[in-house]
Amino acid sequence: MSDRKIEPGSHQAPEEFSITVREQGPYLVYGRPPLATQFIMPNAENESWYFQQGRRYPTEAEPTALCRCGASKRKPYCDGSHTTAEWDPTLTAPDEALLDHAEETRGETLTLTDHAQYCVFARFCHPAGDVWTLTEHSDDPDSRRLAIREASMCPGGRLMAWDRASGKPYEFRFEPSLGLIEDPAIGSSGGLWVRGGIPLRREEGHTYEIRNRMVLCRCGQSANKPFCDGTHASVKWRDGLDSVPEGETLPEEVY
Repeated sequence: MSDRKIEPGSHQAPEEFSITVREQGPYLVYGRPPLATQFIMPNAENESWYFQQGRRYPTEAEPTALCRCGASKRKPYCDGSHTTAEWDPTLTAPDEALLDHAEETRGETLTLTDHAQYCVFARFCHPAGDVWTLTEHSDDPDSRRLAIREASMCPGGRLMAWDRASGKPYEFRFEPSLGLIEDPAIGSSGGLWVRGGIPLRREEGHTYEIRNRMVLCRCGQSANKPFCDGTHASVKWRDGLDSVPEGETLPEEVY
């Protein structure tokens, strides 16, 4: 395991957890992590503000095969439709750490790292102006608090807030778990939210950088596979899952 890159602020999940990306097919999930829909929910200004859990889906099968072509008739599970669907399964994401080409925004007390290629269009960075402006004004306690929250709510890890004094990033402490993102505000379903340092590897054995939060493509149309790049939003992809937001919400505090 020593050759696996681990992003700063992340911790590798216990060894039983992993996901293998089939080169021409689905995601194979090992370790039986909990899987549930996660709805992007608004604040009073109708801006993305928190996640609320919906229906749970079993992952008892070892492995559990989850659709990544977008065409399965029994989503979120694979039904073999990838063999006849019109999609490009090529894994195009570069073999690099997410922070290798991230841009920085510096404020008085925070630094924000930003790798736009991993934007999943969840829009948690928009409230109260935007996270970039809030970072620049992080000498103000309220701006600092909001900047940390908005960066940490980014499910794909595009954004990360760092304390200037300690040099450490802020992260939610997730247990190994999976979320099927739903975005009612734009009428679209999103990617597979992978949390808690679950290793993601290719079929031939190569392991991607281990991260506390990342989102994998479920619509089959991302240009940065296996990762989501927000294409689902522009094509209004829907998974058709029967679920409503009625469960737990994401914690408010970042650790």
